Amino acid sequence: MGTGSSINLDTSDDHAGGQLYVSLKMESYSPKGDLVPHVFGSAPLVGSWDPSKALPMERESSSMWQLSFVASPNHDTLDFKFLLKSKDTNELCIVEEGPNRQFMGGTLQGVTRLALFRLTTDEVLEYRVCIKADRVSPFDLAASWRAYQENLEPSTVRGIPDVSINALPEDSENGMSSSLDLDLEQYVVPTPSTPVVYAANLTENPRSLKHNKESTKGDVGVSNDLQTTIKEREVATKAHGMVESKSVGTFSPLEKENSEEGVFVDRGVGSSRLVKSASATHLPASEAKNSMPAAAGAVAAAAVADQMLGPKEDMHLAIVLVGLPARGKTFTAAKLTRYLRWLGHDTKHFNVGKYRRLKHGANQSADFFRGDNPEGMEARNEVAALAMDDMIAWMQEGGQVGIFDATNSTSQRRNMLMKMAEGKCKIIFLETICTDPQIIERNIRLKIQQSPDYAEEPDFEAGYQDFKRRLDNYEKMYEPVNEGSYIKMIDMASGQGGQIQVNNLGGYLPGRIVFFLVNTHLTPRPILLTRHGESRDNVRGRIGGDTVLSEKGEVYAKKLSNFVEKRLKNERAASIWTSTLQRTILTANQIGGFPKIQWRALDEINAGVCDGMTYEEIKKNMPDEYESRKKDKLRYRYPRGESYLDVIQRLEPVIIELERQRAPVVVVSHQAVLRALYAYFADRPLKEIPHIEMPLHTIIEIQMGVTGVQEKRYKLMD
Repeated sequence: MGTGSSINLDTSDDHAGGQLYVSLKMESYSPKGDLVPHVFGSAPLVGSWDPSKALPMERESSSMWQLSFVASPNHDTLDFKFLLKSKDTNELCIVEEGPNRQFMGGTLQGVTRLALFRLTTDEVLEYRVCIKADRVSPFDLAASWRAYQENLEPSTVRGIPDVSINALPEDSENGMSSSLDLDLEQYVVPTPSTPVVYAANLTENPRSLKHNKESTKGDVGVSNDLQTTIKEREVATKAHGMVESKSVGTFSPLEKENSEEGVFVDRGVGSSRLVKSASATHLPASEAKNSMPAAAGAVAAAAVADQMLGPKEDMHLAIVLVGLPARGKTFTAAKLTRYLRWLGHDTKHFNVGKYRRLKHGANQSADFFRGDNPEGMEARNEVAALAMDDMIAWMQEGGQVGIFDATNSTSQRRNMLMKMAEGKCKIIFLETICTDPQIIERNIRLKIQQSPDYAEEPDFEAGYQDFKRRLDNYEKMYEPVNEGSYIKMIDMASGQGGQIQVNNLGGYLPGRIVFFLVNTHLTPRPILLTRHGESRDNVRGRIGGDTVLSEKGEVYAKKLSNFVEKRLKNERAASIWTSTLQRTILTANQIGGFPKIQWRALDEINAGVCDGMTYEEIKKNMPDEYESRKKDKLRYRYPRGESYLDVIQRLEPVIIELERQRAPVVVVSHQAVLRALYAYFADRPLKEIPHIEMPLHTIIEIQMGVTGVQEKRYKLMD
């Protein structure tokens, strides 16, 4: 086989001048058949020509050239005249195919023709040319061509390594008009988020303790099947050595006063729900909530596999917390809930303490939690069964992952929960163990300050001593987990060392949970999120691209540098993360003294064929795409581009690394990416992500620590 070559040419219409352009790619084949690509620039098909932008060409004495290209529909005929430039000289040559050729059915008529390569005035070479052309809409190519044209200008950030560090400037202010006043608080603006509250109060509201306004007056409507279930569970409860409930079928005083609205039945240990809320009604199969996650990529693939291949109960996962009080169970449960929701899994956090406070009041003394107090044991097992019932009912309605947050400190309690879950969901116990007295002491003090159990206790010391007695009561009866599937987190709170033990665990989602837990800790540190400074494409209203900063954006880059150096002046271990696009790299370029790391995962959402277009151009030229995006921005995927769900999938390693970091991080990225990152920390629903406000020239400071996530915003300029 002799040496051969192919030339591929893509054309599109430039809207500004109406000129047809050609982009050339030549591939040479060695005698062995190996492909050797050569990629060149672009040239106008007709009209004036700048020799400095002409295309190089390799000459072969006996070659077959293939010209492939696409042309817009308004070109019915085409006359092949391509200006090329030799590698060795500055002289131009012309590839001339001959008279006009007609398009027939979207391709040029004929297969091969002789073409003339005019190298000089006197030198002409003749080659056989194989021609293929397809007609497509010019709008599909206009955006990418525009971006290509603009990027003919060499990037100002090429050559900067993926990991770099600038020296601190000798005088960061130095009279710059862009410098900031020393008081950063004057740049603080209101945040859209709600204030931080006690984590347990953000958990699922107990549906079994709500009034059922749709019940029939005076008749609870308990079916024979439900009565049988109650009796069976009471027998199982007594078989495990638990005290029989004496409260089944009794009315609570509160509900007696409101009997006109419906009857509430006070249930015993492990009893089924006797009065269903409207939301608990089982839907027909055709109307049932889809149990597949709102996700893309690996998460969606794993969900499909689990649903098609796994046991029925494995479609629903219950993470049951185990541990002594003040060991960070609720904090861990809240973080895990936020992570799984962000990945696209329908997840809810059920806190048994919230059930206890609603049913028995918040002012229970330490004696209520003694192991030798049968009334207290019965009451606590009762609310645990209520919460478990609610969680299972929610799963049967389509929920995927339930986080069951309680001490669950005895084998007896855990066996009761496993019995209730049989055939309905898979249970994984998550035990948190902490032996660091300083961390335990800090958690106890936070508990007294924040827990509703001590909201009415004015004396901090009295509350502190009561909680210490409660803790002693739990320690006397505590039994570590040794049954079923479990994860043990041992001294992981500090983020330094510790162990994770895993038993009888498998599957995609449990694996992701373990990986997440390995990388989480309680060390307080700020995370700063900001968009790049205004770019030239921002000014033009074009999406995507890789343009440099505008003059306004350059001013913001200086202000951001000044801000970071002041805000993190005592945080020498901090780092700066950017995307690989030059507008973020240039924004962070002036920040000195901190390592800078480029992440491909932080690049802006890929707009595909719409890259470089304005939304008005998309609406005019691609109305179907415009309407599809308008209907569902979360799932809409740009042609040959990405959706928001795709962005979330590629950001998961970024989230894991942000959780693992113990020092501050400044993330300089793009609107869609920062929307997704912010939604994780703010625990915003997936459907809200495409609509989250993410203004230019504003810094969002996320403070992570033992009290949860707090937010502060600084607007450095308009």
